[in-house]
Amino acid sequence: MADASEYIPVGKISGVFGVKGWVKVFSFTEPRENILEYKPLYVLRHGDWLPIDVNGGQLQGKAVVMSLENVTDREQAMALIGSELAIKRSQLVETEDDEFYWADLIGLSVVNTEDQLLGQVDHLLETGANDVLVVDAIEPDTQYLIPFVLEKTVLDVDLENKQIRVDWQTDYL
Repeated sequence: MADASEYIPVGKISGVFGVKGWVKVFSFTEPRENILEYKPLYVLRHGDWLPIDVNGGQLQGKAVVMSLENVTDREQAMALIGSELAIKRSQLVETEDDEFYWADLIGLSVVNTEDQLLGQVDHLLETGANDVLVVDAIEPDTQYLIPFVLEKTVLDVDLENKQIRVDWQTDYL
């Protein structure tokens, strides 16, 4: 079995489309239809990531619909509902020094300018103006919503040491 950290989730099969085995996919990519560009995709089945080729697809409302190799009827498509789709980390395009994939930020420790550990990045939100780090705080039932604005609130992202330094105080909720 391959290392789970090798795979980056890019979507989830959310339904069927038509009678010829097409599936509806909720895509995590931006823009949504970029999920169609990855060859191959990997589908999580019974704890294993299996490669699957996309034969075709398109944007359909807020979802993406796609035809998957060897999925030729509605019954086969229905069996895939709820399955996660991923790509291998090696399929990602190299980023610039000040660019980061969300998947690389999740789980990093967040410390402020006073070296106080605020918590860990749980996920990110897209707000339109800027992305927001959702940090699960050390204190129970507390989260920090920290704007991901480089050189203002986010002072440093150190992927090697798994840490983000922020200009943020513990009383900013």
